Amino acid sequence: MHSKLNADVHPENPPTIDIPPRKEDHKNKRNDSDWLGKLGVVPGVVASVIVMQGGFAGADQLGKGMLMLQGLDPTGPSPISGIPVAILLGASIKSLVGLPKEFEPGLKFCTTSILRAGIVCVGAKLSAAEMVSLGAAGIPAVAASITVGLCFITFLGNRMQLPHRLSSLLAAGTSICGVTAITALAPVINATQREVSYAVANVVLFGTLGMLTYPYLAHSMFQISEQVGIFLGLSIHDTSQVMAAALTYREVFDDEVALKTAAVTKLTRNVFLATVIPALAWHSARKNGEDKQGQSNFTWSTLKKCLPLFVLGFIGAACLRSAGDAMIENDGKAFGLFDRSEWKNVTNTIGGTVGGRYLLGTAMAGVGLSTSLATLKEGGLGFRPFIVGSTGAFAVGATGMLSVMLLEHLGMFNSDDEVRKDTRK
Repeated sequence: MHSKLNADVHPENPPTIDIPPRKEDHKNKRNDSDWLGKLGVVPGVVASVIVMQGGFAGADQLGKGMLMLQGLDPTGPSPISGIPVAILLGASIKSLVGLPKEFEPGLKFCTTSILRAGIVCVGAKLSAAEMVSLGAAGIPAVAASITVGLCFITFLGNRMQLPHRLSSLLAAGTSICGVTAITALAPVINATQREVSYAVANVVLFGTLGMLTYPYLAHSMFQISEQVGIFLGLSIHDTSQVMAAALTYREVFDDEVALKTAAVTKLTRNVFLATVIPALAWHSARKNGEDKQGQSNFTWSTLKKCLPLFVLGFIGAACLRSAGDAMIENDGKAFGLFDRSEWKNVTNTIGGTVGGRYLLGTAMAGVGLSTSLATLKEGGLGFRPFIVGSTGAFAVGATGMLSVMLLEHLGMFNSDDEVRKDTRK
């Protein structure tokens, strides 16, 4: 016993005491981990911003070259959107060079948080007043074109055995506003990066074909400026493509009215994005329920998942824009702060520059940097997405053409419109 006690207290074997870690130590470690996590997104975000800038710069140069080939003024707005160019540039870098794993947290941040912030900001571009300004002649044609596109492309995609998420992306991109609709819908329905890439490729390909050919087709088909503008605004995918086609028509045929009508018609199509996104989200969630259970198990709780906060923010931004426009018409100032020109600058900056260019551009560059071109070969889809996309583009264009002809037959264009046809070249 005595020797044991001595051994226990021997200087060479001092007793050990377990001291529990302090709460402050846990807090400091957690704070360090949080900061490291935040810093971890920097490489991917920086890479996405660089690719985004390169995409827009490349789009400007390609657009100038395209305008020069048509004999048009190359100093105007580019007919090519920078977002799809950024996606293609990022995918090329991913495929040819590759990226280390250190970029993955930042790329994920771009394709989630930055994307959602951009979608909310884009809502500021949508105004109900612009829809009303199109008048009774245009709104039914817009509604018909969107309805045909959504229903037909979704149906055909199902018959061609495409993933239902891809069918929804193709339907939204073709029927409403091209890449913007695709980027807004993709996170709501949990679309994969491959599906987004397929949908964007369709918009770029068939929208560009329409941009180059429809101005001349419209000139041969229609005799009234408003008819031309409505047709161009209904039949071409992306906003930048519509404006490029309308600018081509103005330059070649000296028709400013067609340009303005095309712009308002396209903006009216864009407004429908606020209602179509929840509708397609509902359809996608219902389809998921049927796929998993063999029957629909879509419930109210599922519907609430279809309307995440960023979608509600998108709709709220569109409502604020519309409310501000209404205030200007009544009182001369939006929310008592901005006159007409100031309010236009504010909404264009938030919706166009910040949301549509920088945030969505960075997010889509992140999609490109996360997607290898080889993934387009996976899944056994082949050319089926492009068959559906081309057929859907033709259906939307044909609906736009028939709608314009029907409106003329019903006498929806006033006598002043008839005079304008004699002023065209």
